[in-house]
This record gives sequence, structure tokens and C-alpha cells, in this order.
Amino acid sequence: MQVFQNETFDAERALYGVHSAQVINCEFAGAVDGESALKECSNIQIDNCRFLLRYPLWHLHGGSMKGSVMTDSCRAAMWYDKDFTIENSKIGGIKAVRECDNTLLKNCDISSEEFGWFCRKMQIENSKLISVYPFLQSRDLEIDGLNMQAKYSFQYVENVTIKNSVLDTKDAFWHSKNVKVIDSVVKGEYLAWYSENLHLIRCKIIGTQPLCYAKGLVLEDCTTEYCDLAFEYSDVKADIKGSIVSVKNPRSGYIRAGAIGEIILDEHQAADGTCKITTVK
Repeated sequence: MQVFQNETFDAERALYGVHSAQVINCEFAGAVDGESALKECSNIQIDNCRFLLRYPLWHLHGGSMKGSVMTDSCRAAMWYDKDFTIENSKIGGIKAVRECDNTLLKNCDISSEEFGWFCRKMQIENSKLISVYPFLQSRDLEIDGLNMQAKYSFQYVENVTIKNSVLDTKDAFWHSKNVKVIDSVVKGEYLAWYSENLHLIRCKIIGTQPLCYAKGLVLEDCTTEYCDLAFEYSDVKADIKGSIVSVKNPRSGYIRAGAIGEIILDEHQAADGTCKITTVK
């Protein structure tokens, strides 16, 4: 296995096409401002490195990165990679991970707009994420212990499981399919409109006008806060512990809550509406 250690690289494609190599305590920076340092590589082990240049890890097949830093200037850092593990690292720069397969991130601190677009089989464990538009059209995601601050998150995702997380977001899960969220806090506005088969288990849901126009929506033992005008035109099966501010024109299924501040069934409700709404102590 080749070893690159204690070096600085700034040329374009500095380590292009390297296979079975260790890159240790290196920095990718300098006046030449070269791009695509580790493009078309495989079986690469990156330890304690710093990346300041653009597009460093593209078309990488197999490997890992540990204890490393990608700064804000390291844009579009990882695209089209397969079978890559990232641990104990800081990831910055816009569009950090895109079109990647089988990616594992553990104990990472991520700050990246448009993070994780069009990815497949991504796992995230015990990490932090600051973003604007993360996870667009990604699928087969497994997330456990994510602390996220974002806006338009998880739009058009499919086959996602999220556990033990805090999602401080805005228009999350729009047009999503087959998503399960367990033991988590979901804070946002207009949560999960147009979603299909969203399943929320023991979650705290915070914010206005959640869960409208949804199909196959299930809530088990969830609590709500500031949730008004909820479930409009939704097919829903909801068991809510405690109270909800208001429910408006649900389409079908049932809603059971400890208390409901207002039930709005007006002239705009669906003609075929059959949803049963009850309060249960």
C-alpha cells in the first residue's frame, strides 16, 4: 500500500487514479488552487487531513476518512463515490455529498448547503448537520442520532428511517414516501405535505399546519406543540398524547387526542370525508 504522509498538494488531480493508498496528515491547499485531488481512486484511507480545494473525492470506490477537515472552500467535496466511511470529521462547503452509494457518516460535524442530494444507502450516526436543502431525492437512508438545523429537508426522499434525532427544519418530508421517524423531535412549518406512508412513533411535533394532503399517515403516541390547522385533506390514523391546537378538514381515517382546541369542518371539506375525530382521556 502506498503512503502519502505529511505532504501538501495544490496541483490539479494531484493524486489522480491512486489505488490502495494511505493519505496521512496531508493538506490539500496552496497557490496553484488545483481541483480533483483524489479523483478516480479506490481503497483510499485518509487520516488527519485538511481539504481546502474543490472536488477532492469524486468517483472514489472504497475507503475511509477519519479525523479530517473539509473547510468551506472545499465545495462539492464528494460526488459519485461508493462504499465510503467518514468518521470523526468536519465537513464544510456547499454540496458536500451527492450521487453517492453506501456512505456511512459517524460522529461528524457537517455544515453544507444542499447536502446529501440523490444519494442511496446512506447511514448517519451521532452527527450534527447545518444545511438549507439537505437530502433531496435520496433513498434508503438510516439515521440514528442526528441533530439537524435546516430548512427544506428530506424532500422527495424514499425509504427512510430516523431515530433519536432532533430535526429543526421547515418544509420537511414534502412528497416523501415510506418514511419512519421514531423517538425524535420534529420542528417545522407545513410538515410533510403531500407525503405518502409517513409513520411517526413517539415523536414530538412542533409547528403550524402540519401533515396536510398526506396519504397513509400514521402517528403513534405522539405529542404536539403549536400545531394548528393540522391534517387538512389527509388520510390519517393518529393517536396523540395530550392536546392539539386545531384540526381542519381531514379526509379519512381517525384522529384521537387528549384534547382538541378546535375542530374545523367547513364547506371546503372533501365530499367523501369520513375521518372520525375523538378526544380520549
